Amino acid sequence: MLSSAAAKNQIQSPRMSNFQARLQALTPARLGGIRRGIEKESLRALPTGALALTPHPLALGSALTHPSITTDYSESQVELITSAQARVGDCLEELTQIHQFVYRVMRQQGDEMLWVSSMPCGLPTDETIPLARYGGSNVGRAKSVYRMGLGHRYGRRMQTISGIHYNWSLPGVGSEQYFGLIRNFRRQAFLLLYLFGASPALCPTFVAGRQHELQPLGRQALHMPHGTSLRMGRLGYQSDAQATLAVSYNSLDGYADSLHEALTRPYPAYEALGIRNPGGDYNQLATTLLQIENEFYGTIRPKRTIFPGERPLHALRERGVEYVEVRLMDLDPFEPVGITAQTMRFLDVFLLQCLLADSPPDTPAEIAELKHNQHQTAARGREPGLLLRRAGGELPLVDWGREVLAQCMPIAAALDAAHRSSEYSAAVAHAEKLLSQPALTPSARVLEVMAAEHDNSFIDFVRTRSLQTRQQLLARPWSCEQEARYLALSQKSLVDQRAIEAADTLSFEDYRLNYVSQERLGLELPPVAVLG
Repeated sequence: MLSSAAAKNQIQSPRMSNFQARLQALTPARLGGIRRGIEKESLRALPTGALALTPHPLALGSALTHPSITTDYSESQVELITSAQARVGDCLEELTQIHQFVYRVMRQQGDEMLWVSSMPCGLPTDETIPLARYGGSNVGRAKSVYRMGLGHRYGRRMQTISGIHYNWSLPGVGSEQYFGLIRNFRRQAFLLLYLFGASPALCPTFVAGRQHELQPLGRQALHMPHGTSLRMGRLGYQSDAQATLAVSYNSLDGYADSLHEALTRPYPAYEALGIRNPGGDYNQLATTLLQIENEFYGTIRPKRTIFPGERPLHALRERGVEYVEVRLMDLDPFEPVGITAQTMRFLDVFLLQCLLADSPPDTPAEIAELKHNQHQTAARGREPGLLLRRAGGELPLVDWGREVLAQCMPIAAALDAAHRSSEYSAAVAHAEKLLSQPALTPSARVLEVMAAEHDNSFIDFVRTRSLQTRQQLLARPWSCEQEARYLALSQKSLVDQRAIEAADTLSFEDYRLNYVSQERLGLELPPVAVLG
């Protein structure tokens, strides 16, 4: 009879050989074909640490049509978008230049700054938070109505949370493989929350009138002592309505069918709210569980570039997954643009590990475990001995994390060989260090600096970091050519918005009904402009 250790090795060896075979099949050319892009949200804040209530600066261009600078939920929430880049350094440089332009425009108009924390600055009453506006076209109005619906459904404060989305693709990967990656990512997402979570504390205005488990930190902050990412915990992007969704990631068809059902099933509370209020103003785009695809919350999404007027779900069904969007990264308040090249390289390694490792189908029981693990890590991730759930049992977060990092090392070596560097291995080594020394994690550093330098004031800590970041980015070199390029992009976006407004022929109600119709989720129809 085999010993338990020998039996375990016998079981694991085929799995390891599958992993190694997949890794060896990744040629340097394919590894060099990885593309990554960043979408980064930030609130505009006043020097006092309060939310800026001014409109999106006109000199930044049209939030509807600008390719790199838009708004997210609120008029006060800037979103900066890079193109898909082959090199980490190029992606980070593009993100930095977009920041530089935004800061230069903001300096011309006053003393506002970008808030460098994922958890928001001092917030006014919920209804005072301004919704993003996109002009008078049907698509522009619909984007604002969608945000009105989000406010009614989840509250405007929740929507002011900011983060970084990491868009990632590898040549030659099909939908089935991407869904295998997604399943493994969801299983192992706790590790990213532990390593890069940077929101263990928040301003009390964020939870005014809400039940919570946060502990006071002096008189000017609430926190979880071992928290990593409150943004991704019970106070973040959570929804009782969406909790009724049983979304499986076992196949594109199953995922699409789950979303289709959520986009077409009326939800009683939203039916009671109605499409319009008694005065005739729109409350929401639809009374279904989800108004549009982007309303579905998740730590990672399968994505496909859409044609003009095409629904995202239709694009996925017709042409499959093109890339994945990682959605759980906090802004790093210690970094000028919220993320480092080292973090990006670790994400590349981690996503490849999720792709190469065996990925059995998920089950309802496992999905429940993953939700538990996410909430535990967000609220208590640095707690010594913290246990997570796996396959009906429990194991320490640190032990599971080490298992994942052990598989990351050969991937990092392959990437280093392809790029003739040692930076990917260094990124994994740094993650190993953070796993063994939790005091070095961003979330621990936030609490340490808050206590040592800011009398445990969350607002004072982030305000100081935001002002320093503003000064750093304004001090960087900026050429006349760069200025001219970004001014031209802004001007073109304003022209493009006016062209969209001039081309409208439908009434807004006809446009809305056309866009949210069931047929548009899976049948070829004449295009309407895209929402998001």
